[in-house]
Amino acid sequence: MNKWIETHFEEQLELLKTLAAIPAPSHDEGRRVKFLLNWLKGIGIDNAYADEAKNVIVPFARPEDKNITIYTAHTDIVQPDVVPLPVVQDGDILRAPGVGDDTANVVGILMLLKYIMEKGLQPKEPVIFVLNSCEEGLGNLKGIRQIMKDFGDRTKEHISFDGPYNFGIISQAVGSERWLVKAKTVGGHSYAAFGNPNAIVELAGLILKLNTQEVPKKEGVWTTFNVGTVSGGTSVNTIAQNAEMLYEYRSNDREHLAQMRRQFMDALESVKSKRAQFELECVGERPCGGDVDEEARARLIARAEEAIREVVKDGEILKRPGSTDANIPLSLGIPAVTFGLYIGGGEHTREEWLSIPSLKEGMKIAFKMVMRHFE
Repeated sequence: MNKWIETHFEEQLELLKTLAAIPAPSHDEGRRVKFLLNWLKGIGIDNAYADEAKNVIVPFARPEDKNITIYTAHTDIVQPDVVPLPVVQDGDILRAPGVGDDTANVVGILMLLKYIMEKGLQPKEPVIFVLNSCEEGLGNLKGIRQIMKDFGDRTKEHISFDGPYNFGIISQAVGSERWLVKAKTVGGHSYAAFGNPNAIVELAGLILKLNTQEVPKKEGVWTTFNVGTVSGGTSVNTIAQNAEMLYEYRSNDREHLAQMRRQFMDALESVKSKRAQFELECVGERPCGGDVDEEARARLIARAEEAIREVVKDGEILKRPGSTDANIPLSLGIPAVTFGLYIGGGEHTREEWLSIPSLKEGMKIAFKMVMRHFE
């Protein structure tokens, strides 16, 4: 295995550079889908296909199989670019928007598949690999929702390769709700209509209310909120008729998530008046975990920790809550974990980077986790 990783490392690196340059905003992953299907066909996988959610699916399972293990890595990135992305190698560092999160993990699955095909391995139990869409931001986990719709009742467990392995294991789902809030007023000329209500000011009143709210607290629970974007107005000499913001709250506790919703609705109600109209749209909802078999979940977490120990010999492997594709299976009671196959940083920035040598170590983790299903 180690020899194969070393022999194919330059191929892995070039594949990563190629894929990282292909733009893939959430809901617009088609360019990568086309590339991936062509690449998979080139290594002899003829049954790979893309579903209606732009997931690329590679099944090592029959339609009647149950107790399926599903491995995923998401193809979308946070950047909105639709032109080729800049990819720069600087010694042992590779830099590109989305190069690690999650392109490196997608390439990890591709190299696993190449190994399986080259060695002619057969599954001992049903496995499906998915390069899925819409994990990031307002993608709202569309890809994994479709996978769970199609395979959830036959799924035993789900492993999501996402982020760096030095971040540890995401073993608990952080739920969230995301809202688009629009404020509308009569507006007018900044001089002639001075005194008319201003949509930006009215929206700011809501933001102030939210910013001073009390966040529920409980041991082992982390609850947050954020106003992520604000926009509106027409010009410097116009009283704004329209303004809008994107707002979210998160928690790894369902009760806290519900409390944050109540507080949001109360804050919105408190600023309503004849001066402004407010419109509300839920643009994203990620559930917390559901009723998962704790013994099965513990076994899966232990396997993930054992795999990471393949390369992280000493020190604690952090187990933490997070918001990933695993939220959906966990909410359905399916054991799921998330961890990555590289070391890097700067996720969700244009300066994202990864350590090139760490990709070899990441492949060892992937092999340790996946090859138990093949013979």
